[in-house]
Amino acid sequence: MRHFVSCAGSCALVIVFATIARSQPAQWTTIKGQVVFPAKKPIPERKALNVTQDKKHCLMNGPILDESILINAKNRGVKNVVVYLRPDNTDPKSEFPKDKIHPNDAKRKPAEVVIDQPCCMFVKRITVARVGDTIVVKNPAPVVHNFFWTSDKNGDYNPNLAAKTDWKMPKPLVKEPGPIKYTCTVHPWMTGYVRIFDHPYSAVTDEDGKFEIKNAPAGKFRIVYWHENGVRGGAKGRFGDQIDIQGDTLDLKTIEFDVAK
Repeated sequence: MRHFVSCAGSCALVIVFATIARSQPAQWTTIKGQVVFPAKKPIPERKALNVTQDKKHCLMNGPILDESILINAKNRGVKNVVVYLRPDNTDPKSEFPKDKIHPNDAKRKPAEVVIDQPCCMFVKRITVARVGDTIVVKNPAPVVHNFFWTSDKNGDYNPNLAAKTDWKMPKPLVKEPGPIKYTCTVHPWMTGYVRIFDHPYSAVTDEDGKFEIKNAPAGKFRIVYWHENGVRGGAKGRFGDQIDIQGDTLDLKTIEFDVAK
């Protein structure tokens, strides 16, 4: 009888603790969303780029199409939009609060952010990186490439990459508020961008325009949508839209973004 009472008491405690856990608001949230091209606008046509150098190699798979605007014709999803969180204010120098970054992020080791160029286009065209990461540029192609990079806070570089070689940026990345554009001067149609953040709350939309940001802190923040052709919302959009993060998962309403030039 005493054993039965003890088990009953233990079960009751488990139920109480489970109820308390469920009643407490989640501290960390997964944010999910989708960015689409406006429904009433025609999808821009992707035109063939003017390939003037190393044609035999560059055009071996057919014409190279412009990648500055990539829209899924089936669902109008916009690829390569950088989505990120920032503090809930309009101070351009405001930093993301350190105490609002998930504790597991402290275990993160700096990464090598790879930019590849297998066939006369950068892969990935849009890259997000973190402070402390290092850029590695690969050239697996049988032709010479170049990596021209100029920035405000992360140096200026212009190395030539011989066929089948790699190049590693000599210094780790530091925080830079705006995008950094990189090109290949040998093949001038090749272009890409990197965004550098001092927090983990950024993502790049996929082929369907979808994105996911994990372990976002609960509370009021702002969410920004950046594309190489501009920021959603224009000048004011650089400060983002206000967002109240709560719950285990936050499914945002579909966002329309006219990324056409």
